[in-house]
Amino acid sequence: MSTETNKGFLAVLLSLFDIRNVIGSLLAVYGIILLLMGLFGDPEVDKTGGPNANLWAGIVLLVIGAVFIAWGVLRPVVPDAPGSSKVNEDK
Repeated sequence: MSTETNKGFLAVLLSLFDIRNVIGSLLAVYGIILLLMGLFGDPEVDKTGGPNANLWAGIVLLVIGAVFIAWGVLRPVVPDAPGSSKVNEDK
């Protein structure tokens, strides 16, 4: 039972610190900040000639961050079992 618990804990740690989740979380945080600035920011500061650049960039970053996080959840990293190394025996 102890090895089963260790495998589950290792799988959770690997999925938590998977680079896709880290990148997706950072993109989502920046997307939320830009989205809020686009919604509640001072409209006189906008110098983009019409479209609200912060709003659109925030939406795009949120979508890309969600894709990265979904990718990490749907295709998790599965560690190899110890001792199951593949040795090339073509001699």
